Amino acid sequence: MIVIVDYGMSNLRSVEKAVRFLGKTVRVSDSAQVLRKAKKIIFPGVGHFGKAVGELKKRNIFNLLKERIGAGVPFFGICLGMQLLFRDSEEAPGIKGLDVVGGVVKNFKLKNLIVPHMGWNQVQTTDHRPKTKDLFKGVSDNSFFYFAHSYYCAPSDKKVILTTTHYGLNFVSSLRKDNVWGVQFHPEKSQSLGLKVLNNFFEL
Repeated sequence: MIVIVDYGMSNLRSVEKAVRFLGKTVRVSDSAQVLRKAKKIIFPGVGHFGKAVGELKKRNIFNLLKERIGAGVPFFGICLGMQLLFRDSEEAPGIKGLDVVGGVVKNFKLKNLIVPHMGWNQVQTTDHRPKTKDLFKGVSDNSFFYFAHSYYCAPSDKKVILTTTHYGLNFVSSLRKDNVWGVQFHPEKSQSLGLKVLNNFFEL
């Protein structure tokens, strides 16, 4: 069973709709019991880093998510869901994320740059090893995906980076560490290619 984490924020239903369109069995839940049974976990994200952490702790699933990731359950973070894989974010100083991926989440701080970065942009593959092709199998390099974010991830280990995207600077648009994948774009809003990426995750 695929479980979409319900933390009282984000576009949960659009992600659920995309997963069901692909013919998968899915539940949207904040239940610890349900999350413990999940074969794969999706963490969609629209919102504030600190508030999201607060909601996860309020629902008593913050540590459970770390536990399930540590147990090897495949985890897919979308936008804020990817950012929460890091320990620190400039959006919420002093509030700690899941601390699965080393590094920090940074704000776009470039002059004459419109923030948030919103709309379609290209995704460039930076790592052509098989692990990259797993998530982007059947997707041409430099394909367009839909973004909506003001912060970007800066991992300390460059080996986790799968793709980058240019917006004033080259930022990480997807990553992988062991059983954890993250994308800064929104696959549920990226039409057929977004659905392809989601389906590739389900088939991993």
